Amino acid sequence: MSRKEISHDRILEVAARAIRRSGYDGTAVADIMKEAGLTHGGFYAHFASRDALLAEAADRAGADSVALATRVVAAAPPGQALQAIMRAYLSPEHIAAIENGCPVSALGSEMPRQSPEVRRAATLHIKEMIDLIARQLPGWGKQETHEQAMALLCALIGTTMIARAVDDPALSEALCAATMKQFNPAAE
Repeated sequence: MSRKEISHDRILEVAARAIRRSGYDGTAVADIMKEAGLTHGGFYAHFASRDALLAEAADRAGADSVALATRVVAAAPPGQALQAIMRAYLSPEHIAAIENGCPVSALGSEMPRQSPEVRRAATLHIKEMIDLIARQLPGWGKQETHEQAMALLCALIGTTMIARAVDDPALSEALCAATMKQFNPAAE
């Protein structure tokens, strides 16, 4: 990689964490550049606008999340990939790791007000997660299986958002446990 590509990658890494940590509106270009160890003036050598940066950061954050879920599936024992995804997504570590976790659960309520490019990046990775989950369900390839995967992803995202929102750790844990119980086929 060239020096410019390395710098661009570092900016995206920092920005992907920053949008999850502070939200789209709370993410300032100057702060990202400073955290990346670069000058604010160098920003336009990498991005045409702040919106372009946010779109690429959203894409990076989504790709990172899908890649992590894919690794969880690959490491799971046969027949236990779906449970492994749910355990990882609803784990206390993921709940606490807003800046490194799923960008949809960190930014979901902000996404409708973002640029079409940001929303497109989010949509792409949401579809990838639905497909990844659907492939772990019995009956993969059927419409109802795809619908089950969509419902499960929505439950995981919603649970994570609420578990992060409450100030009661016991309630946060109980919310995650309830979702695991409702959606875990092994618990039936």
